[in-house]
Amino acid sequence: MSKLIVLAAPSGAGKTTIVHQLLESFDNLAFSISATTRERRPHEVDGTDYYYLSTREFRSHIDADDFVEWEEVYPDQYYGTLRSEVERLWKEGKHIVFDIDVVGALNIKKAYPAETLTIFIQPPSLQVLRERLMSRRTESEHSLRRRLEKAEWELSFTNKFDKIVVNDVLADAVAEARSIVSDFIQYK
Repeated sequence: MSKLIVLAAPSGAGKTTIVHQLLESFDNLAFSISATTRERRPHEVDGTDYYYLSTREFRSHIDADDFVEWEEVYPDQYYGTLRSEVERLWKEGKHIVFDIDVVGALNIKKAYPAETLTIFIQPPSLQVLRERLMSRRTESEHSLRRRLEKAEWELSFTNKFDKIVVNDVLADAVAEARSIVSDFIQYK
């Protein structure tokens, strides 16, 4: 039976970096590409990093019940997991790794409780998170403030996750995540 490994974290906590390391470590893992209405960053590729949709297209998929989970993360900025993406990866016999927000993670756990492991990637502090976001040079002062406010809210959900990995030293956080995932996918 294929399993679902869901990583969630505040923006800038290192979740995506850890997901990439997990994918490199396990041949039987595949990445679930989320759909979003947010603007594509210069280094991102449609169909690899995200499926980039217009707000109208996204809402049409909501109306058609095409999502396993979705959320309006910020006004008119939607993220979600298309059911067709999960089905595609299951047909390949892969365990699926998700890089999504807190609410989406908990919704997947609710939909597939026996198959799902939720891991919260926690920054060592909000100050470290702020520094990481600033070092990206992709945030305006407004978006930085918005992400930090959301981070505080997201941190209140850590007790709802199966595992918490504090990403203070990246190599240590990756090693811990690898161990957690290895144990989960080997357990029948």
